[in-house]
Amino acid sequence: MEKYPARQIESKWQAFWEKEGIFDADDKSQKPKFYMLEMYPYPSGDLHVGHMSNYILGDVLAHYKRMCGYEVLHPFGWDAFGLPAENAAIQRGIPPQEWTLSNIATSKNSVKMMGLAYDWGREITTCLPDYFKWTQWLFLKLFKDDLAYRADAAVNWCTGCLTVLANEQVDSQGLCHRCGSPVHKRMLNQWFFRITAYAQRLLEGIDKLKGWIPEVLTMQRNWIGRSEGANIIFDVEGFDFTLPVFTTRADTLFGVTFITLAPEHPLVARLIADSPKRKDVETYIAQAMKKTEIERTSTVREKDGVFTGRYALNPLSGERLPIWVGDYVLVHYGSGVVMGVPAHDQRDFEFSKKYGLPIKVVIHPKDAKLDEEKMECAYQDYGIMVNSGSFDGLTSEEGMAKVAEELTGQRKGKSAVTYKLRDWLISRQRYWGCPIPVIHCDSCGLVPIPEEELPLLLPPEDSVDFTPKGVSVLASNEEWMSTTCPSCGGKARRDPDTMDTYVCSSWYFLRYCDPKNEGAIFDRDLVKRWMPVDQYIGGKEHATSHMLYSRFFVKFLKDQGLLDFDEPFVNYFSQGMIHRAVKGPDGKESIEVMSKSKGNAVPIGPFVEEWGSDTARILSLFAGPPDVDKVWSDEGVVGANRFLNRVWRIVLDNEKCADHKSAHILDMKKMEQDELALYRRLQRTIKKVTEDLDAIHFNTAISAIMELVNDMYTTEDRSSPTFSACLRLLPILLAPFAPHISEELWHRLGGEESILTHPWPEFDPGAIVEETFTLVVQIDGKVRDRVEARRGISQKEAEELVMNLPKVQNHLKGREVAKFILVPDKLANIVTRK
Repeated sequence: MEKYPARQIESKWQAFWEKEGIFDADDKSQKPKFYMLEMYPYPSGDLHVGHMSNYILGDVLAHYKRMCGYEVLHPFGWDAFGLPAENAAIQRGIPPQEWTLSNIATSKNSVKMMGLAYDWGREITTCLPDYFKWTQWLFLKLFKDDLAYRADAAVNWCTGCLTVLANEQVDSQGLCHRCGSPVHKRMLNQWFFRITAYAQRLLEGIDKLKGWIPEVLTMQRNWIGRSEGANIIFDVEGFDFTLPVFTTRADTLFGVTFITLAPEHPLVARLIADSPKRKDVETYIAQAMKKTEIERTSTVREKDGVFTGRYALNPLSGERLPIWVGDYVLVHYGSGVVMGVPAHDQRDFEFSKKYGLPIKVVIHPKDAKLDEEKMECAYQDYGIMVNSGSFDGLTSEEGMAKVAEELTGQRKGKSAVTYKLRDWLISRQRYWGCPIPVIHCDSCGLVPIPEEELPLLLPPEDSVDFTPKGVSVLASNEEWMSTTCPSCGGKARRDPDTMDTYVCSSWYFLRYCDPKNEGAIFDRDLVKRWMPVDQYIGGKEHATSHMLYSRFFVKFLKDQGLLDFDEPFVNYFSQGMIHRAVKGPDGKESIEVMSKSKGNAVPIGPFVEEWGSDTARILSLFAGPPDVDKVWSDEGVVGANRFLNRVWRIVLDNEKCADHKSAHILDMKKMEQDELALYRRLQRTIKKVTEDLDAIHFNTAISAIMELVNDMYTTEDRSSPTFSACLRLLPILLAPFAPHISEELWHRLGGEESILTHPWPEFDPGAIVEETFTLVVQIDGKVRDRVEARRGISQKEAEELVMNLPKVQNHLKGREVAKFILVPDKLANIVTRK
């Protein structure tokens, strides 16, 4: 028998599928819809087989749902703006657009070689004007509703990329998530999206996301970070401004002994303007700004700060409170000002001990009293209020409400809710991004570009030095920057920043529904037809960035009357990464993440030419559960290919046995024992593969198919209708996982339409039920024995079987049987006369 000619067959069927439009979604179909989507890639270079794991998972589900009778939308596109593509282009001295579009062409060829079932008629590329025109349109809508604004802020500055990063783009070590360089704070005037206006709705919406992995829901819930408490206003001695503080423990207000501001807080400059401590504070701030947020908030690092020489006043007690600057306070959490309560907060306790600040107990445990002089750590639990004036004797819970009520009456504060979530910083000081459609006019201020003038294009690449210099790249192009104000007609300047690429990816799933629309962002009816996405697949590293931003955009668009839903993704699944087994010079094997930078990536083209796409698919799917990391090894490649060749041989060696007519005539009652066993195996396989496809347990589904193939090889009678059914159904069951070989075998067996449009098989429930069961034997309601019995056993047969059991006979000695009760296929109970 010939070896499976993978490349020849795969090219043949890929051409067939494209010609027939098998994967093209029909907007007008009456079938139920299924929108399958994987996160689209950055085209910073060619894709390798490690990248494919994400897309293969979605491809399996797209095939399966199509065979189950759904009209499947399965599109693809390119996240083409942004730092990855620009950095790669700079390293090679090639203009970003040329480099990006070249990579897209190369990567698209690789994706097509894999035979992935995409509707290429819906392809989008975010760096092209037909797409980013609508990204700019969205910006203008947000700007009109005061959800896009410009403000001075202490921002995350990547020392490698020389641009601003959103909080979500700084990893847990305080490093840039793209280039790994340290991230410092810098004060800049930047563009933000007011995502905090949607904080509560984003939090409440999490409860609707039943099909998301729990880990990601927890990450989003913690990132939004809702806290209930009180806003308290502290007056500042000698100044006309106040310091607002948010606290969850208003019951400790009388225990405040100092106030601390974040180093980058805008009021610090006013506090120290004429202070003798000014130089000390400025030196401290300069050092603090070099530290990462991780360093500043580390629980193991000793907290430090500097006194400003200024004082605040406690709004209820009137006590003078020294004002400090401390880098453990973050400007973007709460108000960037905290009240120090050393007796009841461990961080404040340590700070006070270090700098000799007072410690004042205002909460006693319910069964004890605290002594400031003897305390070795802060008492942070609830208790009974003391040293708090008229509030003494109240429980902490009562006190929090009463203090907030008193503050409200004196207009010194009120109950409040705050969120850890900060507004989304979208400005980037780089060339390769979506231009911001706003004009800066000295007379009119910030003026939006008229919608009819969109898209605002980037200046030609040959007119810009897009090498990052730490300032906005576009600002160096005077011709592009200079313009006229659309409001007054006077001289004006364009905005020099570009948008973060996450802005483009926060709505791309909507554009797939209507990608060629030139007159609107999308047709509402088409979006209603396809959205929301039924299954989304992608890395959970995007949990608090892309996944959260997308939810924000959808809620905003619903408020604009453009959508009828407020959550973009019904189900979300995160795939594991592909690792590579590599042998070192000493012959020892190590496991590394597959990466071009590590030199262990497997290019798609050469691999597919040698082994075929289906081999790559089977290895990727069978190597382990889809949600865990998997190892790509040479042994695994050989094993996956060997399995496909076994399928190839068992079908073609017995091609003449595949009688389609006899395959439909399957009567269990007429089957011999061996044929019945094979029939049961076939039906169990159909059931198992179906259930595993629904649960995204693809590795165990393939394992079940392998077991069926093993049984087919050991079957002696290959002329039976059951073996014929196995030959016919094997390619169907394998089709979602290995579509090329399945399509070829299907047609060789006489199939006419594409196997990928053939209905998915249903299993025979009667064949799944085992022939025997364990009959529980009771005497007067007490279990005395168990025995294997045939399902459907009659009353007479059961009584004969049970009464001959030695244990039953022993228990019945000297007793008379009054009644024999049989519960079919469960238990028998012998009732004796008393």
